[in-house]
Amino acid sequence: MELTTVALLAASGLAAGLVNAIAGGGTFFTFSALVAAGLPPVVANATSAVAVTPANLSSAWAYRRELVANARRFAALGVVSLIGGLGGAYILTVTNNEAFRLLVPWLLLFATVLFAASPRIVALARRIGKSEGKHPSTRAWAAGLAFQTGVAVYGGFFGAGMGIVMLAALAITEGDDFHLINSAKHLCSTLIQLVAVVLFIAAGLVSWPETIIVGAASVIGGYLGVVFGRRLPASVIRWLVIAVGATLTLYFFIR
Repeated sequence: MELTTVALLAASGLAAGLVNAIAGGGTFFTFSALVAAGLPPVVANATSAVAVTPANLSSAWAYRRELVANARRFAALGVVSLIGGLGGAYILTVTNNEAFRLLVPWLLLFATVLFAASPRIVALARRIGKSEGKHPSTRAWAAGLAFQTGVAVYGGFFGAGMGIVMLAALAITEGDDFHLINSAKHLCSTLIQLVAVVLFIAAGLVSWPETIIVGAASVIGGYLGVVFGRRLPASVIRWLVIAVGATLTLYFFIR
């Protein structure tokens, strides 16, 4: 592997860990860098998912107290996340590279639009989830679980922008409680990614040299994200991710 390729992969992992810790959207960086490094699209997607898993696990571990305290409350969310993530990952394993290559620009466009519209999406979801009591109504809770199942399928298949859509789903089930939403998001994201990673590894879709480079850099980026996240407004990072997503979408459409 050439030194320039190693540098590109390390930079993408660093960027992914940093933006995932602050605003989400790291897949934009890692997937594109892995494709640029010469990996087939399906392998690049699977490798990206495996590479950023250690950083995501560390984020979930940081919320362990909230997760333990709300284990019963989050049980249903965890179950549908596992089922949906498994389904989405399976779809990827049976998708050939040519078909996935045609889908990539549309998936990137979808994720970029989600990032741009995320404040309105989450605000709308919170209005749907409101009820007269402290907790969402039964209808809102069922709608939130169904929404989360769809998010999990998408996350297992591709993943870019998953966190933004998940915030909307969790705003329906968890209301306005930021700590509940954030801890549930890390739990569900981790479960989706773990079940997908197991399937990707079993299917032989992971390129390990690239995984090690991107994964190590993403852990460092995740730590730096916590440091810089206290100094930089999340909106600045979010709009940076949107700009990157728009650029990559255009690139893959004309490629």
